[in-house]
Amino acid sequence: MWKQAYWDEPLITEYKGKGKQGFLIPKEEIDLDVRIPEEIKRGKEPELPEVSEPEVVRHFIRLSQMSFGVDLGMMPLGSCTMKYNPKIEEEAARITENVHPLQDEETVQGNLETIYEMQRWLSEATGMDECTLQVPAGSAGELSGVLMMMKYHKDLDRQRREVLVADTAHGTNPASAAMANFEVVYVKSNKEGLVDMEIFRTLINDKVAGFMITNPNTLGLFEENIKEIAGLVHSIDGVLYYDGANLNGILGVVRPGDMGFDIVHLNLHKTFGVPHGGGGPGAGATCAKGKMVDYLPYPVIKKTDKYTMTKPPKTIGKISVFHGNFGNVMRSYAYILGLGNAVSLIGKMSTLATNYLIAKLRDVRGLELIAPHRFRKHEVVFSAKKVSEETGITAFDIAKALLDRGFYAPTIYFPPNIEEALMIEPTETETIETIDDFANALKEIIEKAYSDPSSISSAPKQTSVSRLDQVKANHPSTLAPSFKVLKTRGKT
Repeated sequence: MWKQAYWDEPLITEYKGKGKQGFLIPKEEIDLDVRIPEEIKRGKEPELPEVSEPEVVRHFIRLSQMSFGVDLGMMPLGSCTMKYNPKIEEEAARITENVHPLQDEETVQGNLETIYEMQRWLSEATGMDECTLQVPAGSAGELSGVLMMMKYHKDLDRQRREVLVADTAHGTNPASAAMANFEVVYVKSNKEGLVDMEIFRTLINDKVAGFMITNPNTLGLFEENIKEIAGLVHSIDGVLYYDGANLNGILGVVRPGDMGFDIVHLNLHKTFGVPHGGGGPGAGATCAKGKMVDYLPYPVIKKTDKYTMTKPPKTIGKISVFHGNFGNVMRSYAYILGLGNAVSLIGKMSTLATNYLIAKLRDVRGLELIAPHRFRKHEVVFSAKKVSEETGITAFDIAKALLDRGFYAPTIYFPPNIEEALMIEPTETETIETIDDFANALKEIIEKAYSDPSSISSAPKQTSVSRLDQVKANHPSTLAPSFKVLKTRGKT
């Protein structure tokens, strides 16, 4: 009975009863002559919920229990680094709540000092010369990177229309390049899961603006030819761009700047402990080296006799309003400050966690691994193609079955060069006991796939929402009426 009510949680506006109140707002007599035009007045009173405080609290707690978060359990989303977020960060973020972005610089020197120190720390960690924290998230960091690339070549009066993208790069890289009106050219991987150098050499020409890649790549493999790649890109005065989605695997061990990268974007909500997902605000940084520093988005904080907001001479402009997501910058500031010199353990421990998981799953029937002789960094991509062929159970089914066993699903069907991909990133914050439990759950699911496939193909059964009809969920007939009205008017 409780479970059914739990699943059928109403909207807050659907609660029964009238006249309930959670708090009182004192009425003040204010003598104002406000004349609202008739055409914009409400036709009726707003349909606000009338509920008591206990009803409000219980409603939102029930909703939170219907979802899954990193505070509840392991979230092994490959390429997304869903690590535990220390709660001391919330105290740091609260410091920013009473500060307005339009305040005079003189009144926010402490805030600017924090941003300045973060710029220096991130520059040091990546081997770059300068960073800006103006970008709101990783996707915006990517866009800023390709816009910098575009402006650099435009300033030199070049017609560079192509951007090379590794097929093991982060999934949004081609979209970011296309948004800047570049033609995207994919670079295939070889049988070892690394950039195919024979193909890459043939693609380097005077049409290429730059190359987008992450290292370690999306298979969790370190691109061992990165110095040669950098040399080839720079031989045509191209720009080598580093996607920071996978920085977690090398942080404190190797720096992109030392590999030859010119632009780096960072995800503070991945590598540096800011809450991630659920539609909440992200946070990012764009860093540059050498000639590309002049193109960074502004503001960049500089230190003279005081801290000031400056504009690089050839800046691409602003990517978001004001100074970026300062509350999340404070969260990352607390995260880095709390770790101190132990920051260098992030790359080592995330690599250890991943290779330990691989060892636990190496002999599982039906799971296959490209280049099994190579160590991974922060993540690993298994193929469930053989399981699918022999049992009919797909990577999609396996992911759904993990939900019934108390784990969030890994990334599936990405990267596209691995069939029936299961992309798993345990992160450095998971205990060995949790990784053992995850490995055992995955083993048990695959054993069931061979012995009782129907029990897996019908999962999940223990979650607040059971398996959705994927086709129906995406069909226009199930969308909101407002969308259908717009569609009939020829607008989408």
